[in-house]
Amino acid sequence: MLLTSEEIAKALADLPGWECDGRRLRAAFEFRTFVEAFSFLTAVALEAERANPHPEWWNSYNRVRITLTTHDAGGITARDVSLATAISGMAAGSRTP
Repeated sequence: MLLTSEEIAKALADLPGWECDGRRLRAAFEFRTFVEAFSFLTAVALEAERANPHPEWWNSYNRVRITLTTHDAGGITARDVSLATAISGMAAGSRTP
């Protein structure tokens, strides 16, 4: 079930660094090294497989951009917010200041 714009705004208040572009959640992360960025992507992949929303992402050396949307629902659902929360937790200890 799609979240309302009010529900999305409330969720984003607890997700620093994430933004909504209407139908997707987006965030960018920067790490100290390529290995840290790739390790982060691996951890996200494993969590996404368990949670079932599969992110779109881009990686260049130590930078990662992630976009979340539930394609079969046509927008942002609670699963996307849950995965964004997990991703933020995974990145918290690894990001560059």
